[in-house]
Amino acid sequence: MPLEDVLEKLYARRRFGIRPGVDRVGELLRRLGTPEKQFRTIHVVGTNGKGSSSAFLSSILLSAGHSVAQFSSPHLVRFTERFRINGAEFPAEKLADCLETVLQEAPEEATFFEITTALAAYVFSAERVAFAVMEAGMGGRSDATAAFDGELTIITPIALDHTGYLGATVEAIAEEKAGIIKPGTPVISAGQSDAARRAIEAACRAGQCPLRTSGTDFSVAWNRDGGLDYRGLHRTLTGLRPGITGQYQSGNAAIALAAAELLAADGLAIPPAAFREGIAGAYWPGRMELVPGSPPLLLDGAHNPAGAAALAEALQEYSYARLLLVTGVCDDKDIDLIYAPLVPLADAIYTVTPAVERAMNAEDLSHFFQTQGVASHPCGSVAEGISRARSHAAEDDLILVCGSLFVVGEVKAWLEQTNYTGIRG
Repeated sequence: MPLEDVLEKLYARRRFGIRPGVDRVGELLRRLGTPEKQFRTIHVVGTNGKGSSSAFLSSILLSAGHSVAQFSSPHLVRFTERFRINGAEFPAEKLADCLETVLQEAPEEATFFEITTALAAYVFSAERVAFAVMEAGMGGRSDATAAFDGELTIITPIALDHTGYLGATVEAIAEEKAGIIKPGTPVISAGQSDAARRAIEAACRAGQCPLRTSGTDFSVAWNRDGGLDYRGLHRTLTGLRPGITGQYQSGNAAIALAAAELLAADGLAIPPAAFREGIAGAYWPGRMELVPGSPPLLLDGAHNPAGAAALAEALQEYSYARLLLVTGVCDDKDIDLIYAPLVPLADAIYTVTPAVERAMNAEDLSHFFQTQGVASHPCGSVAEGISRARSHAAEDDLILVCGSLFVVGEVKAWLEQTNYTGIRG
């Protein structure tokens, strides 16, 4: 059966919504023969940078000659993007067969994400990978990925997001995310706010987990030549050239390097060259992804205040006459905070309505920008937004697409002339 047909059965599980807890996914994994125990798991949790950090670490392990899988969510264009093995998406026809098996074993009330997480374990076990870098959905302790026995946890920067599920404060969110840490296992953390740091340190003390933190135990900085200098736990690397662009990617590269150092110190074979080659070879779509043209398009999935602030800072690396912003957002986002760093940089804004059920209407978003004193044009579809921005742009302008991963996914599908049906989980 084609993957599209099997996915309809999976998407039907959306009726169960988001239901924290690991009991259902744990039962499903047992029915499948505990596939998650057939490989070594590295957990990646946080608010921003999970995908990029996972990609950097996966690339290092792959450069070292190890078979590695990477699980992420959501996807941009294709469902198969969520399951990468040795850097490549898992083939759709094989994934369809695996998904059929997992659906047959799924408990009645298992959710979309729980089944997708179990599917990752089933696929990765069948492919006999040595490592799985597992990106949490949005939480930690109650996230479906917590059913995997991780031997190492990476915590990316934590900020306010999904407050309806994770907590109203950064400290509460950090406590939930740190809940995924398994007792006695090491933790690598990005630099955090004081509130997040306190929660992470408390979780590590309670679980007797050694904690290494960026800025304290290891550090990274850009040098004058545009390379990245890393002062690590056991080694120093200079002049690194990250394959994922953006000044803010330095922090994501640093925690991936530190994690790889811990694995090497524990006996895993990682040749010195693999650290450098892995950072250079990493790729992650939709994050500061530049599409050449006249004018060029810059795609970035920033969709919360911290991500938008990092994006605004990263724009300093680019030279352009005017910045034209094509953007859309979901209606549950705090648009005042998300767009605050970007509005002062935009010369014109083209609002779009993402092709998802909870999208904010382009007209409403345009009105918001107009109250901020910025010229804004409601365009409806993503394709129309790009087309109108291009019609008003000069060759030395830059068109920035951001606000939601959904918008970025639609643009990528449009550019690739691929059918896009919306991200439905």
